[in-house]
Amino acid sequence: MKAKLFLAASLFAVVANAQLTTINETFDGFLAGNNTFPQNGWSIKLPVGPFPPQPMMIVFGEANKYIQAYPGSTVAQPMYLITPQIVAPAGDKALSFDTSMEVGGLGTTGSVQVGIATDPNDMATFVAIGEKIDLSTTTLQNVKVNIPASAGTYLVIRTTSNTMHTPIRIDNVKYDTNLAVNDSTFNNNLKLAVSSDNNSLRFTSNDQLTNAKVYSAAGQLATEGKITNNALDITRLKTGVYFIVIENANGQSVKSKFIKK
Repeated sequence: MKAKLFLAASLFAVVANAQLTTINETFDGFLAGNNTFPQNGWSIKLPVGPFPPQPMMIVFGEANKYIQAYPGSTVAQPMYLITPQIVAPAGDKALSFDTSMEVGGLGTTGSVQVGIATDPNDMATFVAIGEKIDLSTTTLQNVKVNIPASAGTYLVIRTTSNTMHTPIRIDNVKYDTNLAVNDSTFNNNLKLAVSSDNNSLRFTSNDQLTNAKVYSAAGQLATEGKITNNALDITRLKTGVYFIVIENANGQSVKSKFIKK
């Protein structure tokens, strides 16, 4: 009997700590309310307001639920919606979601920012990905951000309202492969090579290349910078195998690998 109980507990622990490879969350199965997190592997981190009401991450609605990031009495203070733990990103997936300002807020503007964290309980580990997206309308827009290779295993949506009592809406969060048709075309026409002196990467592409991030084989960010004249300086890198995420002017990105000797 004890052996069976131990096995059941072990299986539960494995399931509870399983790392996801994809996410497709509509929040319709969540318990509605203003104090229902953590649930279904999702968690939140909120600031403390100077006076009531305090900030809340509300599961709003009945049949068609969504997340309402309500800042309460705070102004321009970040609120964090944190996904369940994922497998460490390899740079081949994107996070997308629907977002807008909410009808009836005191103000009309705010922003969302995608990032990744290593500890869901400590947002000092939050690292922003790309630029923040400004919001100024109650019309839903779909945001898609390519997630680079990283040692972080928690995706984070950070919301910031510019005025107190001005909520932001989040819904339909998806994390999956990011190679759409145009991305595949970008991938197919891109070539790279290490220079003969091993101090730079040289690129050939039909697209205008803008930025690149280089990661070690362990997933740690090794260097990043702008691509100038189709080249990236890698002088500071030690010998070894590296992964690189290359971005073009259209915001598309592809992942590749190179060896510095």
